Amino acid sequence: MLIFHAAAPDGAGPLVRALAEARRSLAERQRIAFLAAGGDEAEIVAGPPDGRSFGERLGAAMRARTGSPGGAVAGGAIVLGSGSIPLAQAADLRRFVEVAAGPAGHALANNRYSADVVAVSRAADLAELPPLPVDNALPRWLEERAGVAVADLRSRWRLGVDIDTPLDLIVLGDRHGTAPLIGERLAALSEVLTNRRAELLVAGRVSSATLRWLESGAACRVRALVEERGLRAATGLAQSGATTGSRPPRSVLGELLDRDGPESLAGIVARLADAALIDTRVLLAHRHGADESAPASAPSSSGPWPAAEDRFASDLSLPESIADPWLRALTASAATSPVDHPILLGGHTLVNGGLRLVAQRARAGAR
Repeated sequence: MLIFHAAAPDGAGPLVRALAEARRSLAERQRIAFLAAGGDEAEIVAGPPDGRSFGERLGAAMRARTGSPGGAVAGGAIVLGSGSIPLAQAADLRRFVEVAAGPAGHALANNRYSADVVAVSRAADLAELPPLPVDNALPRWLEERAGVAVADLRSRWRLGVDIDTPLDLIVLGDRHGTAPLIGERLAALSEVLTNRRAELLVAGRVSSATLRWLESGAACRVRALVEERGLRAATGLAQSGATTGSRPPRSVLGELLDRDGPESLAGIVARLADAALIDTRVLLAHRHGADESAPASAPSSSGPWPAAEDRFASDLSLPESIADPWLRALTASAATSPVDHPILLGGHTLVNGGLRLVAQRARAGAR
């Protein structure tokens, strides 16, 4: 088992460093848990970002374990990132180990359309990966390019929870730390979720499973704007057949913000709902393109993505800490919403598993 961990680069801001430390702790916990679940070896592959893609990094790691450039890794492998599946149970981990130890030609992902953890029964299949930009596209490449039969466990919603931002730690129950406003807004969100006369807006990469759950898991009415599911997995390197004519990421909410400006967010939400959970990574992809690591010279509508420190500050409703003008204005607008009509900004976990966690605590009477 290989757990890839991106250490905080030199000069990283406090939010990036804090997230890296939390993910490193989770990686060690997962390493021990996978060994207890029957894995033979487990290793954390750590280092600061080095400019290589996920595919290049994983391929190099597999080749380094053969003992020779043309060798092959015997047996199976499990690959995941250090922020992956923090809610996994022992039975979940055993299932991945079983597939990795099983007959060749099979793979198992937490979600085949956007993976955070993948077990492969023939590790040699991973030695010659193309430069896949991120791990989310690995199941598609295995199935469409390598001829591997891929199954997944996306029905187990807890395996879709990932730690990609400090906000995810708070949603998972960590202390609110330096973001007291987030604690207040999560409590207000709980009130909305249990109020039959309230309405919630959920926008972004909302899964079909989350939508089905909302029908019975939340008392309030729900307005869902589902956009750019599979955003991170959509790469031609993983797909077979013609991939021409693919549209760049686009967002209906992003189009409204293009027209009216990022400072209009609170007004837009107020006309639609009593509270909102917004996946800002979709808005940033709409504005800057899908590749958050693209350099400033890359073709996009508005330059490179805001730095990770800016994105994390936005998730924590700290506009004064954001250097990027557009994201600062968007975050400031969200922060102006009344505490009892909260707008929460975040990523994939917020609008999926994180929402379920908040609702569960609301039903249990926790605040």
